[in-house]
Amino acid sequence: MSDKLDLEAQWPELFTQLDTKKRRAVVQSFAAAWHEGWKPNREDVENLTDYMRGAIDRPEYERRAAEAAERQRPVPHVVKTA
Repeated sequence: MSDKLDLEAQWPELFTQLDTKKRRAVVQSFAAAWHEGWKPNREDVENLTDYMRGAIDRPEYERRAAEAAERQRPVPHVVKTA
């Protein structure tokens, strides 16, 4: 894990349409998860910044988040026996 969470430096284009209050809210939303091991990725940050700037509504944000979480779920390895 990096020593510093700087989402705005990683993906500045995602924050350009957000005011200071919304920028801070996005970063704070991810801060606790980052301390628990979440790895910053563009998809998660883009989804939340899209929601915060009004480009998507809450159901769409939740749909995207659920899809992203499902893709991150490990696929169980099944061993076939003869």
